[in-house]
Amino acid sequence: MTIRVVVADDQELVRSGFAMILDVQPDIEVVAEAGDGAQALEAVLRLAPDVALLDIRMPVMDGIEACRAITAQGACRTVMLTTFDSDEYVYEALHAGASGFLLKDVRRDDLVHAVRVVAAGDSLLAPSVARRLIADYTARPPSVPSPRLDALTARERETLLHLARGLSNAEIAAALVVSEHTVKTHVGNVLSKLGLRDRIQAVICAYETGLVAPSPEGDVALNSPVRARD
Repeated sequence: MTIRVVVADDQELVRSGFAMILDVQPDIEVVAEAGDGAQALEAVLRLAPDVALLDIRMPVMDGIEACRAITAQGACRTVMLTTFDSDEYVYEALHAGASGFLLKDVRRDDLVHAVRVVAAGDSLLAPSVARRLIADYTARPPSVPSPRLDALTARERETLLHLARGLSNAEIAAALVVSEHTVKTHVGNVLSKLGLRDRIQAVICAYETGLVAPSPEGDVALNSPVRARD
């Protein structure tokens, strides 16, 4: 199945470069290029791609506003690209509905991988972005566990905890001693019960609800008891 992509960046050479990298892949087709957020939004609504690759700083409408509008329409999934490794942009992009966040110095293979991951319904953050998220939460006062999590079973809470640690489905399956199919079911239940769109939102939710708290070493520590079995 071909992944259809819209690439938006106000710098033509950058935009063309990303488009060329993606378009030569056998499973990816760049269906449009855009020089600003408004053009990107129009192209997405007209062509219904699977993924929109959006620069954050663009004229007319910036990438975050375009992402917010695309998410509101349920048009496609978005990956944000920027040269600015800034907390402000990370949070704005994530809350606007971005499913991925990469810096423009991303390697060719990582760019292609990100588009495939997001098109498959998962989410992806550049390692430096993930570190910034953890660092930000480390600096915050400890959260009181939220009653919002009461909707989850004990095993679903464990799954959310492992998501917050950045584990893959295979790694979660090994930790819980269950099959990957069972983990996928747990992840789906977590997202559905908490009204979350993807794994990135699940990670943010785990911190914001107080289920986990970052340790000074940058790892996460359990902030509320979870039983070993349902």
